[in-house]
Amino acid sequence: MLGSMETQRLQDQVIAVTSGDQGYGRAISASLTRAGASVVLIGNNSETLSAHASALEQAGGIAIPLKADVSVTLDWLSAQNRILEIFGALHGIVHLADKRAHTNFTVLSEGEWMELFNCNIKSSVAMTQLIQRRLPGTWLTLVGPHLDEPGLQAYPQRGALRGLVERAATEELRLNMVLPSRASSGEAKYDAPLSEAVLTLALPELQHLRGNVMEVPLPPVPKYREEREGGVRSA
Repeated sequence: MLGSMETQRLQDQVIAVTSGDQGYGRAISASLTRAGASVVLIGNNSETLSAHASALEQAGGIAIPLKADVSVTLDWLSAQNRILEIFGALHGIVHLADKRAHTNFTVLSEGEWMELFNCNIKSSVAMTQLIQRRLPGTWLTLVGPHLDEPGLQAYPQRGALRGLVERAATEELRLNMVLPSRASSGEAKYDAPLSEAVLTLALPELQHLRGNVMEVPLPPVPKYREEREGGVRSA
């Protein structure tokens, strides 16, 4: 259960986490609730959002699910307004701008590229704009495209987001970005360094940190193989 001073470093903070029910979003949202934050899980799947919010609350945290497609600006604005109605404040946003392509760069279609652009870049720009317009003082931490993604499409995305973060610092916006060395393992213990980096950037006493783009090395994920007989997993 939550209670010690160590676990209450983000007490009274309201933080939204996009894709909070999957990938790095699950580990990050769990870490933030353990630190005392009230977390809003945002995503497209109501069932998985609700299930993860329930698990976080059973562990002693405060979490609510909120369905929204953050690649659509009006959807994000609606979600932002709903958060303000419920909590009266939105102190920070962790945005998973790390959607990956599932095809090789040479055959990447225009539709696939636009989906990457909308999910990773357009959404990040829109959030920054709405923060500047409506929520001065709210911070934004981006989880950018993973460093293990080999396709050329990852480079212009990282470059655009890096430029956004670095320029925002000159306009007194508290934006930072973390770049994980690999895709999420799906297990919190292997993804902990990224969650710790995000949590550190969220601390009120570190509000002077802005404009940073940090590469976060993560431990390799153990290779498992499924035994054909008996379904036993072994390393």
